[in-house]
Formats: sequence, structure tokens, C-alpha cells
Amino acid sequence: MKLKGNVFKYGDHIDTDVIIPAQFLTTADPLELAKNCMSDIDKSFAKEVKDGDIIVGGINFGCGSSREHAPLAIKGSGVSCVIAKNFARIFFRNSINIGLPILECEDAVLDAEKGDVLEVDTTSGVIKNITKNKEYITQPFPEFLQNIINSGGLINSIKEG
Repeated sequence: MKLKGNVFKYGDHIDTDVIIPAQFLTTADPLELAKNCMSDIDKSFAKEVKDGDIIVGGINFGCGSSREHAPLAIKGSGVSCVIAKNFARIFFRNSINIGLPILECEDAVLDAEKGDVLEVDTTSGVIKNITKNKEYITQPFPEFLQNIINSGGLINSIKEG
């Protein structure tokens, strides 16, 4: 899968309460959740994000509670992919389960800045920073995870199976 979008960059330890604050957990509708995604640390995110954009984060992205609402809010925002130095394990699984591609690539994170254009190939693991003309290699998804993501999540993958 090839993805391309502008970067929204955040720091280390972005927890699920920051991704979608608890007071907005009255729904599981991704489009409703998206209206308040990242609102605790970036008031402009929900207004500025465009379909295909990419979130870049530091270490332990998605830490905190195990709520699925966090990756749902991100996906509902139109974000095509999240790249971080590493992810909290439950956030990682929840993201894959709803079909949100997430990749770990420290070098891409260190070089990326807000507004850079990234091109990501989840099949090969190649991440290109178009703005800076740099390329990074990360571990591509194994075929079974790629199938889940391409199907739009675990449930859809099982239905198609």
C-alpha cells in the first residue's frame, strides 16, 4: 500500500487521553471522534488535517489506556498512517485491528518536521521524505498484517477470509 501526506509531528509519550480526551468518549463513531482528535495538544489539528496526512510521533506513542477510540479518532481524521520511534503495544494492536497502518522508524521521525510531505510504502517498508529528498527503510508489515490493513481491519479481514 502506498500512502502520501503532510506531516503532523508530536513528541514522546503521546497517550490515548491526549489523542482523544475522555470527555469525548460518548461515541465510537470515527468521524465524531475525529472532531476532537489531538485537541489537548494541538487545537488546530482537526481543522487542518486532510485525508492522507501522516502523524509522526516519538517514543511510546499511544501509551495509556487501552481504548480503541484513540486509533479510531486518528483514522476518522483521514490520517493514512502513523510513524513513530515505537508504539505502546496495545495501541499497536488496536491500530492494526481497525486497519490503521503504523510504522516504527526512528530516522524518519528524527528528520520529519510539520508540513513535510512523506510517501510511505507499507509493503516494502520504504519511507520517503519528499520535502527533504531523503529515504528511510523500516520493517514492512508481514503479509498477514498487510492483509488485515488492506481489508480495513481485522473484522473485515475475517469476513473476506
